[in-house]
Amino acid sequence: MSVELKYPVIALNFKVYLESIGENAVRLARIAEEVSREYGVSIIVAPPLPDLRAVVEHVSIPVFAQHVDPYRPGGHTGSIIVENIKAAGAVGSIVNHSEKRLLLADIGAVLERLREVGLISLLCTDTVETTKAGAALGPNMLAIEPPELIGTGIPVSKAKPEVVTGAVEAIKRINPSVRILCGAGISTGDDVAKAIELGTEGVLLASAYVKAKDPKKLLAEMADAALRSWERRG
Repeated sequence: MSVELKYPVIALNFKVYLESIGENAVRLARIAEEVSREYGVSIIVAPPLPDLRAVVEHVSIPVFAQHVDPYRPGGHTGSIIVENIKAAGAVGSIVNHSEKRLLLADIGAVLERLREVGLISLLCTDTVETTKAGAALGPNMLAIEPPELIGTGIPVSKAKPEVVTGAVEAIKRINPSVRILCGAGISTGDDVAKAIELGTEGVLLASAYVKAKDPKKLLAEMADAALRSWERRG
């Protein structure tokens, strides 16, 4: 599957909540696909690894893995390699999420492995300084996510806007080809709009969508806010 992402982007990390495994992973991905079609906004879904192929088979939007290891094929019991996720039909992977941290050398190796097989990388960082290091490694996308705000409902775009603007400025200076997203605490359409106003090109979120009483309504509000803010920015 060749993917041409349009911006702004909404990336949905399903993690491994009970609400997002098995049939629920497919259900949430289908909802995301409906919203993507209705609003014309790129939406990425990252289901749990065991559900990766099932989700790929049921939707046409981009499906990412939540994690991949830096190894080549061989004796690495229990590891996830890029060939695994590509064979399952994924088009990319989240890298270095705060709940699945990697050493800097391993981050570089993972990004290189993803490039080798033609997959898209979404690198997570937590500060302006780590964003500078991450941008230099050349991921396709980079999401700035202070871990203390993840899952709190307190968006980084409001609680720590200087972190977002600092990351945006750093990336433009170091590697302007990297697309920047904003994560941590994103839970409303207003949060999405604010993130884009601060210079990002989309958002990464998880529990707000996965645990929403009406995930389609929430995601539609986010997609609409993203497009409106994007248009205002010009």
